[in-house]
Amino acid sequence: MSHSLQCSFSASSFSSSRKIKRTTPHCLQIQCSSAHSNFKDEDEVDSGRVQDLSSQSQAVWIEKYSNGTTKRYEVDDQSQLLAITVEEDRPTTNSFPDFNSQDKTLNWLPRTIKDFILPEGFPGSVSDDYLCYMLLQFPTNVTGWICHALVTSSLLKAVGVGSFSGSTAVASAAAIRWLSKDGIGAVGRLLIGGRFGNLFDDDPKQWRMYADLIGSAGSIFDLTTQLYPAYFLPLASAGNLTKAVARGLKDPSFRVIQNHFAISGNLGEVAAKEEVWEVVAQLTGLGLGILILDTPDLVKSYSTISLTWMSIRLLHLWLRYESLSVLQFNTINLKRARILVKSHVSHSTVPGCVNCNREENILTWQNFMKPKIIFGLPLEKMDGVERSHSMIKTLVKLYANERYILTVNQQHKDLRFYVSFKVGATSVSVLRSLWQAIWLSENWDGKGNVCHQLASSLMELKDKFEDFIQKLDEAGWDTQKFNLKVPRRISIDDIDPL
Repeated sequence: MSHSLQCSFSASSFSSSRKIKRTTPHCLQIQCSSAHSNFKDEDEVDSGRVQDLSSQSQAVWIEKYSNGTTKRYEVDDQSQLLAITVEEDRPTTNSFPDFNSQDKTLNWLPRTIKDFILPEGFPGSVSDDYLCYMLLQFPTNVTGWICHALVTSSLLKAVGVGSFSGSTAVASAAAIRWLSKDGIGAVGRLLIGGRFGNLFDDDPKQWRMYADLIGSAGSIFDLTTQLYPAYFLPLASAGNLTKAVARGLKDPSFRVIQNHFAISGNLGEVAAKEEVWEVVAQLTGLGLGILILDTPDLVKSYSTISLTWMSIRLLHLWLRYESLSVLQFNTINLKRARILVKSHVSHSTVPGCVNCNREENILTWQNFMKPKIIFGLPLEKMDGVERSHSMIKTLVKLYANERYILTVNQQHKDLRFYVSFKVGATSVSVLRSLWQAIWLSENWDGKGNVCHQLASSLMELKDKFEDFIQKLDEAGWDTQKFNLKVPRRISIDDIDPL
C-alpha cells in the first residue's frame, strides 16, 4: 500500500559517491511510501520475527537518478521497509554528467534540451572544439536550406509547373507544398538523432538493417500517390517522414561501420572511396531504372510496376542483409558478449571474431534474447524479487566487492535477471554481470536456495572471469574497450554492508 505524508527528517547531502554526510536537520517536503513484500525471508520463517531495530530509521538501499532525485529505502522501528523519495533542485553526485558545473556557457539551457542536442557525457565525451563548430555549423546549414527553398520554385517551373510568362504564384505554391513535404520528413531525423543517438555505437549492423526495412515501408507511401493523387501531400509527407527516420538510422550506423574499416586512421579516405562506390551504383541504378520506365510493357499498368518494385526491393533487402553479415567486428557488444560468455560457461572456450560475427543475429533485439536480462532497474520495479529488509541486506553483503547487484525472478516461465549498477560501474561491470547471469541460467536449480546460488555464481565469477578475459585477448577480441554501456538513468550509492 502506498500513502503520502509530509514529514521532517535530517536532510542528507552526499560529499562523495560512497560516504553519507549528515547535515544540520531541517524540514523537507518528501513523498513516503511503504512497500510490503509478498514474500517471507527464509530467516524470518526460521526465527519468526526479525529482532526489533532501533527507533531511528536506517538506510539499507539508496538509489540516485540522473535528474537529481534520491530514493532511500529505510527500515523503521517496526521492521518495515519504507521508500523515501527526496526531490533535489540539482544532482547531488557527480556520477552523472553535470552540465552546470562542466560547461558554464550552456548554463541557461534546460537539461532536457541539452540531453536532446548534445552527446551523452558532454563536454567530457567530445573534443574541445565540438561546441564551437556546431554553433557555427547551425547557421551555415540554415542559410543553405534557405537557398534550397528559393531555387525549388525555379526547378518546378522548368518542368512545367507554372511558366516564366505565366503565374509565378502557381510555381511558388507548388514549391511550398514540396518543401513542406521535405520539412515533415526532416522531423523524423530530428527525433532519431535527439532521442536514440546512443544506440548506434553498440549495434550498427542491426540499425543499418532496420533503416532499410523502414525505408522500404516509406517507399510504399510514395508508390500509392499514383492511386490517390488528391492526397499527394499527406501520402508524400508520410513517406518522407518514414524515409527520414530510416536515414536517421542509416547515416550514424554507417559512420560506425566506416570507422571499423579505417584501421589505419584513414577514415576520410575510406568515406571518400565509399562515395565513389555509391555514386557508380547510383548512376547504374538510375540508368537501369530509366530503361524500365522506357519499356511500355513494364509500366503500362500500376499493378505491373508495383510488382516490379516489390521484386527488386526484396532483392535489395536480401543483398543488404548479406553485406552486413560479412562484417567482422572485433569489439564486444551485448549480442556478441552473450555468445562469447555462453561458450566460455559451457565449454571454457570463446569463438573467434569470424565465427562469433557469423553467429550473431542481426535482426534480433538484445532485449528479446534468452536469458532475459534487464539492466538498470529500480528496486520497486523488480517483480517477484523479495524486498524485505533482510533480503536487501543480504544482497548488499553479497555484492560488496562488485559494482552491480544482480537478482533473479523465478515467477515467469523463463528466468529473468535484474541488474542494478552502483556509482562508478563501468563496461567491465556490465560484462561481469552478464557472465554471472548466463552462468546462473545454465546451472539454475529451481528448488535450491536463491541466495546460495547467487553466492555460488559469484564464486565462479571470481575464479573464471580472468580466464575469460585472457581467452578473449588470445582470440583477437578488443579487450581494452567494450561497447557495453552502463545505464545512467539510475545508480545505487555505495552502502556499507550491514
